[in-house]
Amino acid sequence: MELLQKRNDRDISWLQFNGRVLEEAARQDVPLLERINFLAIYSSNLDEFYRVRMPVIKAIGKLEADTSPPVTEVVIELINQQQQQFGFILREQIIPALRLEKIHLVYNEPVPEGLRATLNAYFFDVLAAYIVLIPLDAEKPAFLENNKLYMLVDLEQQTGRSACIVNIPSDKVPRFLPTVYNGITYVLFIDDIIRMHLDVIFTNAIIKGAYNIKITRDAELNLQDEYAGDIAVKIEEEIQKRDFGLATRLLYPPDLPPVLLRTLIDTYGLQGASTTSGGYYHNLKDFFSFPVRPASLLYPPEPPFSMVPEEAVSLFEQVAEKDFIVHTPYASYDAVLRFFNEAALRPEVAEIYTTMYRVARDSRIANALITAARNGKKVTAFVELKARFDEENNIRWAKTMKAAGVKIIYSIPGLKVHAKVALVRISNEGRLKDYGLFSTGNFNESSARVYTDHILFTARPALLRELELLFIFLAKRRKPHPEERGIFNTLLVAQFNLQQAFLKLIDTEIAHAREGRKAGITIKLNNLEEEVMIAKLYEASCAGVMVNLIVRGICRIVPGVENLSERIKVKRIVDRYLEHGRIFLFENNGNPQVFLGSADWMNRNLYRRIEVCFPVLDPMLKKDLMTILQMQWEDTAAAVWIGEAAQNIPLTGNKNDFRSQRGIYLYLKEKYGK
Repeated sequence: MELLQKRNDRDISWLQFNGRVLEEAARQDVPLLERINFLAIYSSNLDEFYRVRMPVIKAIGKLEADTSPPVTEVVIELINQQQQQFGFILREQIIPALRLEKIHLVYNEPVPEGLRATLNAYFFDVLAAYIVLIPLDAEKPAFLENNKLYMLVDLEQQTGRSACIVNIPSDKVPRFLPTVYNGITYVLFIDDIIRMHLDVIFTNAIIKGAYNIKITRDAELNLQDEYAGDIAVKIEEEIQKRDFGLATRLLYPPDLPPVLLRTLIDTYGLQGASTTSGGYYHNLKDFFSFPVRPASLLYPPEPPFSMVPEEAVSLFEQVAEKDFIVHTPYASYDAVLRFFNEAALRPEVAEIYTTMYRVARDSRIANALITAARNGKKVTAFVELKARFDEENNIRWAKTMKAAGVKIIYSIPGLKVHAKVALVRISNEGRLKDYGLFSTGNFNESSARVYTDHILFTARPALLRELELLFIFLAKRRKPHPEERGIFNTLLVAQFNLQQAFLKLIDTEIAHAREGRKAGITIKLNNLEEEVMIAKLYEASCAGVMVNLIVRGICRIVPGVENLSERIKVKRIVDRYLEHGRIFLFENNGNPQVFLGSADWMNRNLYRRIEVCFPVLDPMLKKDLMTILQMQWEDTAAAVWIGEAAQNIPLTGNKNDFRSQRGIYLYLKEKYGK
């Protein structure tokens, strides 16, 4: 029984994933500017970790004060190790490599004299318009906002020593200024341009030191499961408070004098925050906007291919003939956009229904729904307002669509709707013909360029009848009653039958293995955390079922343990694109069953969300997905093993590295490319 409870810590597992991202930044075979992007991804991920998870970890740590060592200490130690690795990769690998390309990132060093006139002009013409001073000795110093950059300046004046904070306006102007001098492209942080002009800002003082600082704050919204009134108004009110949450981290440079650190902590009440000595520059997620981007230092282009024949008059006619799947970003997302655009224009379209979890900022899909409503069609959109960090954008689009005549259904109390589905109903001689989209990822054309996802286009009545039932339920905006949980038989829907269906599928593999028949499970997920599913996979392993898992992020299962998980192997893939699509393959004695879906195996997905997983019934599409899974399992270039302690274990002994994302692109392009 003790073995069955064996789990890795979710937060340490996630930090190991972020460490794997950092490893990509160190790889010599990754193009140089892509390595800089991986540094940005790591930094952005860590900021979110401190905003979302660190408050939870600290709260649990207080409740479990007797644990040895406390998880909080292990987490902070791991982060500190990764931060040191981050600094080494940047200083010792990437900056020298950039200089070989005649790109000089000025990093904690004197600014070349020949640039001073240019930088002086930029300071007075641009930066000076945004400089705000925050004296620390004021009766009530101004609030330091979440993840904004500031410079703490140590001053010596006639009246004695004092300190003042200067903002670094990277939210108003680009973080970097590129300028060419003597054939070299210099890239400067605006932090250093401001530092150069501190004597202009503080004319009656001697500058004794200047130190970049950043505060990260708790991002959780204070939303109750049950509430009265307009949820959009409630969420908007909470969003306004989000950046004023409790501080979870104070970042400062290694040379900040202890007396100034204590002054800063006392002034802003940061005693409960993690005080972390980091690098000399913060918010290095700004490397996403590194301003010099020669094509030779980026991944070679992989233009997406079209899944829609050029001669196709109607996408719906193509769907009526046969199911097909768009695999992004390898295939063009235009087929999804065309699905909504045709629905908006075709006169015979009567009704459109869709879920929207993370709406693109300039969403063409939302615009198509607005056009459809204005063209007299019945349009219903379920907009999830509790999609973290996208609440404000989703509210904006919901209001815009509602004003145009789209029926908007808002979040269900106590549940998030994470399903990614759409239904179009076409009137034909008085009867309705249904067409549907089932996706593993959001209906978001921006993320489709970098997320690997799978979108099924289908006209199968068995799937679409149940999809209609789902939209009828969503309109009720409540949790399902027990008697409603049997309404889905083909679709797997969280809160209804999803977990039970997956447990039954695993039980079937266990029965096959015990009878000596062909059995096996291959599952690709973003996160694997939920204890019931992990226990069932342990049971399958003990029964003789080979279990191959590809888990990008959190993975609490412990592989390779004798008498528990000997037949469980886990890989993690981090590469050019973000692995996002969930695929579930059950061997079923030689008659494989394949499912796609929106659900990871986490507590939140199984117990606090509406998720949809769906069977792939077309034999050719099923074969494609099995081929994709096999390619990913055979990846030797971007994959690592996940070990017993959640650590990344490099694959060894592979002379001919195989990169699955490249292989999948070539496979799909050859088969479907137009």
